[in-house]
Amino acid sequence: MGLAELHLHLEGSILPETLREIEPSLTLEEIARETSYADFEGFIRAYVWVNRKLRSPRDYAIAARRMFEYLEGQGIDYAEVTVSAGVVLWKKQDLAAVFDALAREAARAKPQIRWILDATRQWGAEAAKPVFDFAAERINEGVVAIGIGGFEAEGPALWFRDLYAEARDRGLRLTCHAGETTNARSVWDAIEIGAERIGHGIRAIEDPKLIEYLRDHSIPLEVCISSNLRTGAVASLKEHPVKKLFDAGVPVILNSDDPALFECTLKSEFALAEREFGFTHEQLATVAENARRYAFATSLCGGFDLRTSQVI
Repeated sequence: MGLAELHLHLEGSILPETLREIEPSLTLEEIARETSYADFEGFIRAYVWVNRKLRSPRDYAIAARRMFEYLEGQGIDYAEVTVSAGVVLWKKQDLAAVFDALAREAARAKPQIRWILDATRQWGAEAAKPVFDFAAERINEGVVAIGIGGFEAEGPALWFRDLYAEARDRGLRLTCHAGETTNARSVWDAIEIGAERIGHGIRAIEDPKLIEYLRDHSIPLEVCISSNLRTGAVASLKEHPVKKLFDAGVPVILNSDDPALFECTLKSEFALAEREFGFTHEQLATVAENARRYAFATSLCGGFDLRTSQVI
């Protein structure tokens, strides 16, 4: 049994060679220039630039196909892939046609793929509603969950309370980016609207009561170490709280987030956790098992031993 990844953005996985396959006129120099950044705001600009290169269902299909090849090469046999559906609508594209193209690619992929549709939080609940409605319509076609991303401080989770409640009632699972660039209160707000998993959540380290709540209620944090460093969410690797959170009993899941833009892989995140934070092989096996335990596809079970590549 391979690895599982739960926090992985399709648009952030598009490598330079895939961008050139989509738009052959692009040069590697242009791609490097447009995808360079120094902070979270710059990262979002780069993310939007990549998104703008996805102009048709065909382009999304190419991106997905290459991502699934990458996943297979990484030994990942299950992934919950987040699609910025709110951005698709913002570009005035046909979300149904885009999703149908993605679903066709997923049906041919060797890894098992499930989808999380993401609304852009700073645009508010009204703009998010079509994304939530579409996600509910496609539950039987591989969509498992709904989430919100974007600028955390500009789109408080509580704006989406009613949409989250309705989504839960319609059978969707709930995740939410929170506690990445703001504070622990943002994580509390995500919990209040029903989030079952927290994207990033590293600011939880600031609040001992929140750490206890996450531990006692088995609410996992989808931690993305390289992402947090590259966007400036943490000032240095030394300051990243991943090991402190794990040692406090919070369920931690490692993820690559946007592997093309952060120049990392899921395996490199595990290696980083071992090298920089002293995670043991047994602890990393627990982290890997957490990804299967907290996956929204409830049929998953079991863990993975990184030393032997055997099921545990």
